[in-house]
Amino acid sequence: MKLLILNGPNLNLLGLREPGIYGTENYQSLLRRIEDYCAEKGVEVCFYQSNHEGFLVDRIQQAYGECDGIVFNPGAYTHTSIALLDALKAVGIPTVEVHISDVTKREEFRQISYLRAACFATISGHGTDGYLEAVDLHLAREASL
Repeated sequence: MKLLILNGPNLNLLGLREPGIYGTENYQSLLRRIEDYCAEKGVEVCFYQSNHEGFLVDRIQQAYGECDGIVFNPGAYTHTSIALLDALKAVGIPTVEVHISDVTKREEFRQISYLRAACFATISGHGTDGYLEAVDLHLAREASL
């Protein structure tokens, strides 16, 4: 199994951006932790982060035929991007939506996800462990097929 770990705007500032909400773990440390976890599980993993919506759309499209699943933290694009929803629907790659913070306990606008309709699961409020949980969900889904 090969997973694309896709991160949207401001995730590259993890550890600096609002540590009271997003924690103090930096982005490179998170990637190493995901990579190590995937290696233990026998999962191939690749990473992509962009602050630009169109680049994220391009990477989703490139994943078609290349990746078996996507773990996607779309950041603020969760609440605004029909283009990302359409890209996920177009490629049909099983996707788990991940949010570090508990969006259900934040501002009202953060509780709306345009992307959820194209995802088979959402993990919210489990900190960066949510990424590892998403990997496990992909493995469980694959095992059940």
